[in-house]
Amino acid sequence: MLNQKGFTFLAALMIVVIMGIMLGLMGQPWKTIMKREREKELLFRGLQIRNAIGSWNMSKAKVTPLNDLKDLLQDPRDLQKKRHLRQLYKDPMTGKEWAIIKDKTGAKGIIGVASTSEDVPLKNSFAEYSGLDGFIGKKKYSDWRFVYGTDPGAELTTVTAPQ
Repeated sequence: MLNQKGFTFLAALMIVVIMGIMLGLMGQPWKTIMKREREKELLFRGLQIRNAIGSWNMSKAKVTPLNDLKDLLQDPRDLQKKRHLRQLYKDPMTGKEWAIIKDKTGAKGIIGVASTSEDVPLKNSFAEYSGLDGFIGKKKYSDWRFVYGTDPGAELTTVTAPQ
């Protein structure tokens, strides 16, 4: 009986070590799951903003430049309450403001948004989304540009919104 002192403590310590190793192995898949969910949210929010910019541009006969994303919440061009966007979304990858993509000529103002994240995307197939064929092969989230109309690419000025 004297030789069995501390056996329970040693067994409990081994169980804790084994549980720590198992939890450590589960951490990586959990991180991937969370990144995949943020990617889905990025696509949802980016498409919502892109569609709201399209609604802004289609709602009046004369195109008025969109100078602030807040104008999508309540259209200042009309006396009636018109909402193009339900709420101002933040970039889900960074939790910060979007990079604002403006038309080079300034005639249309803001034409899109992009994430400011430099992380490598997990998603590489966009068959279930309409108009996102240009996202295929992009190496970072900041290359996913949610632009209304055609994206002239390098001709745009990307300005990070103030916080």
